[in-house]
Amino acid sequence: LETFFACGKIGAVCVPLNWRLVPDELEFILNDSGTGSLVYGSEFAATASALHERKTGVHRWIEVLGDAPSRQPFALDYDSITAAAGTAQPPIVGGDDDLLFIMYTSGTTGLPKGVMHSHRTVTWGILTVNSTADLRYKDRYILALPFFHVGALNPALCLVHRGGTGIIMRAFDPKQVWDLVESERVTTMLAVPAMLNFMLQVGSGGRNYSTLRWIMSGAAPVPVALINEYIQLGIEIHQVYGLTESCGPACLLTSDDAVSRAGSTGKAFFHTDVRVINSSGNDCAPGEPGEVIVAGPHIMLGYWNRPEATAETVRNGWLHTGDVATMDADGFVTIMDRVKDMLISGGENVYPAEIENVILSHPKVGDVAVLGVPSAKWGESPLAVVVRKDLSLTPDEVVAACKGRLAAFKMPKAVRFVDEIPRNPSGKILKRVLRDQFSDVEVD
Repeated sequence: LETFFACGKIGAVCVPLNWRLVPDELEFILNDSGTGSLVYGSEFAATASALHERKTGVHRWIEVLGDAPSRQPFALDYDSITAAAGTAQPPIVGGDDDLLFIMYTSGTTGLPKGVMHSHRTVTWGILTVNSTADLRYKDRYILALPFFHVGALNPALCLVHRGGTGIIMRAFDPKQVWDLVESERVTTMLAVPAMLNFMLQVGSGGRNYSTLRWIMSGAAPVPVALINEYIQLGIEIHQVYGLTESCGPACLLTSDDAVSRAGSTGKAFFHTDVRVINSSGNDCAPGEPGEVIVAGPHIMLGYWNRPEATAETVRNGWLHTGDVATMDADGFVTIMDRVKDMLISGGENVYPAEIENVILSHPKVGDVAVLGVPSAKWGESPLAVVVRKDLSLTPDEVVAACKGRLAAFKMPKAVRFVDEIPRNPSGKILKRVLRDQFSDVEVD
């Protein structure tokens, strides 16, 4: 956060990196974004060293030592730099329509896309949340998601604007969450459905959680049964629907409707317009499924170096989300499915095309399709459906082909072999046929 605000002040552009990614994936992002300086914690020294050897465009490496005895030989020491900086305030250079951050999301083509937000769109993202959500002065908020997610970065900025306190977790631990709720008198937080499930599994253990008013949950629809279990604990679940492209906010279920409308993701945030449209671009009738589109001053500037993808996604000021939902007569939105084939595993967006591209590089693989299947632990996990060129190919070999090339959360958790991948006349994989065929598959 210190680095993020420093970037904003001096007019630099921040590129948050997903620390779960492997060097191959990070190398692409660094080169695509044109990043020149990399700040990293000493626990990622090995990854930084691997990237340094690849000769990316990064020319300044800054290591936050923490408990490490020494830094990498090619890196500067963060604490030494800040200690030597003096107390004079640098001039404020960045603002308004200047680019503030580029946050990469996995793309359906298999390559990540950099979502661009300016000082202005981020400011409106903050104003939008703080004028809609029940976030109060001096609230105490657990920040348990990683800051390469807009679901953590946006709340952190909202707390600064509102005058709240952020309790930052180094990593999510369900038992520690309950400990913090009691010891830090936590009032609100955000958690994806998998995190909510883990918290229930470990239980509060008799801790005092009376200060916790509500938990906001997003990234995937929250099962109504899970919502009801929290209601029984006296904790409201406020479902939120948003995207990196909208700087977070799109729809929110607030306190007034958290119980009576459980299962809905609520109505449009203030300063936000949300529609559900059919294939002709017209508004759907109440209850009719269609694609969600969003407009507002917090919508992204576009995708970095991807003008065609930007033009496809933002049309006439409306962000086309690729998500299917219904809207009732009162404006309440219920997310049903995704037009795109993205699956969500433990709150992380996983795009099948990226995994398919890696598996297809194996010489024994003739064809492949990846889809999400239910996971008791993560909500969804990737299933690889493979056509073999060589019948000696084993499931373990398919998984091994992905190691080192994909982050752990993208790795296929199950592999099934078929004679043919069903496709339509234009060659598009018929994922629905495969979902029906493998509807009995469930992984841990």
